[in-house]
Amino acid sequence: MLALVSGRGALPAAVAGAQSVAPLICVLKGFAPDGLVPDITFRLEHLGTLLAQLKARGVTDVCFCGAIERPAFDPGALDQATLPLVPVMMKAMGTGDDGALRAVMALFEDHGFAVQAAQALAPDLLAPEGVLSAAQPDAQMHSDVNHADAVLAALSPLDVGQGCVVGGGLVWGIETIGGTDHMLSTLPDQAASKRAVLVKHPKTGQDLRADLPTVGPATIERLVAAGLAGMVIEAGAVLLLDRDETIARADAAGLVLWSRRAG
Repeated sequence: MLALVSGRGALPAAVAGAQSVAPLICVLKGFAPDGLVPDITFRLEHLGTLLAQLKARGVTDVCFCGAIERPAFDPGALDQATLPLVPVMMKAMGTGDDGALRAVMALFEDHGFAVQAAQALAPDLLAPEGVLSAAQPDAQMHSDVNHADAVLAALSPLDVGQGCVVGGGLVWGIETIGGTDHMLSTLPDQAASKRAVLVKHPKTGQDLRADLPTVGPATIERLVAAGLAGMVIEAGAVLLLDRDETIARADAAGLVLWSRRAG
């Protein structure tokens, strides 16, 4: 039996909808996904109890999907089942996103669960290769994307983020702990005048079983609000939700939506 350990957004429902047998929906308190009713709502301080519940329900496989910012951790709320896990949890919370997810996935594996990637469970969500929009990238955008690739490659060993905004040869924003939405909402006004683009792809060496970059219609709306000229993602390595609607919104706004192969 499959369990989805779900965060916010539309991805958990998309993954659940691709399964022939409905998975168990496990939601971290405060991070409810769109369009799904939780079977289990848990808090971080009760992770040990969640692991026991999954075993009791016959779960064999888990998939981590959906957006989760780092939750507050209250030592006073720990239950007995979770106390033995505290050293691993504390170590995980002191690392970057990929490091933290690796530690959590290893914890689930140590308890006998197989960790499945969202893209393995719903391969149709992976972005296809090509310029998906009517608008086409120009020479400056090609140059800016190459610059963004170099920035993200340099940041990957630091486990910082999966995206940055580049325009006119300048870096206007780098995704950090606040995620893509925070980055886009705090860009300098000049980024729009430089026809800046969001470039998003996995970190070099990232464990792709969790936190694969995910974009969709809501991302396009945030690009429009930020005044950007488009978005460039990695074909086969980014999840594209509601593909037709995402492309339609990009076309309506005159944005470039470019999905290209790495390298």
